[in-house]
Amino acid sequence: MLESTPEFLRCVKCRSKLELDAFKIKNEIVEGILECKKCKLVFPIIEKIPIIWDDFSNYLSNRKILGGKLYQSATTEKMKSFLKSSLSKIVFIDDKTSLEERWSKIYQNSRHSKFYSLIKNNLESLPKSNLVLEHGCSIGIMTSFLADSSKMVFGIDKSFNALRFAKKSYKDNLDYILADSLSPVFAKLQFDLVIALNILELIEPLELLKHISKQISSGSFVISDPYDFDRGANSVRKPLDEYQLRTNLEKFGFKIFPKTKNPSYIPWNLKLNPRATLNYRVDLIIGNKSIS
Repeated sequence: MLESTPEFLRCVKCRSKLELDAFKIKNEIVEGILECKKCKLVFPIIEKIPIIWDDFSNYLSNRKILGGKLYQSATTEKMKSFLKSSLSKIVFIDDKTSLEERWSKIYQNSRHSKFYSLIKNNLESLPKSNLVLEHGCSIGIMTSFLADSSKMVFGIDKSFNALRFAKKSYKDNLDYILADSLSPVFAKLQFDLVIALNILELIEPLELLKHISKQISSGSFVISDPYDFDRGANSVRKPLDEYQLRTNLEKFGFKIFPKTKNPSYIPWNLKLNPRATLNYRVDLIIGNKSIS
């Protein structure tokens, strides 16, 4: 974690500022704790990644294998003690560790997909931004690209394994946060550009749009999705199609760019393994909001 990042983060329970206790610093904060002095919540920094989750033990309840790996990789006694205590409190539900590791590798193998080149071309047509946020940043393909032309860029994702890969590429204006996109990890901070690529099947679409609309008072929003909502028991409650998505963006105050007013079908090919590829056709929408 960059030493400047705590200035931007807030407690997800009471939105107070967080106090840093760094255990290990090597160019960045490698291990440490962010604590809310008001409500006493504690958020660990592990392998340079701040985990801003209201209940860290609850996060590990779905990732027991990850918890063990983090304990083994911890380099300070303070962090080992914190992890040991957190692991002792977990109520094991299921384990997403292998699934998240698998998808991290899929994104790594697919990072040269033409889809990302097309999105980059669209982003280059937007005004330069001071403060940028990507929801569902995964391994950091777009966040790293945006950091080359923006003052400060943040990526947010739930997958520790994806963010671990993203953190391999250091830039002094780029950082990643492990958190729920709908949590107030940035409180009332306003961004010039927010992007959310292909994540509507993972987060309730209307809740995400409402949340992001509060993060932009004057700036651009770039969103794409293949509308693949059929996830069985894990499906979102209220999916949106390409027309409903545009209608709701306008209700939240975004003016849709003319070139994205109509649904698009951008190819996005994901290499699942040497013998299988998942082929999507993705819709892209770019909206802008300005202060009246």
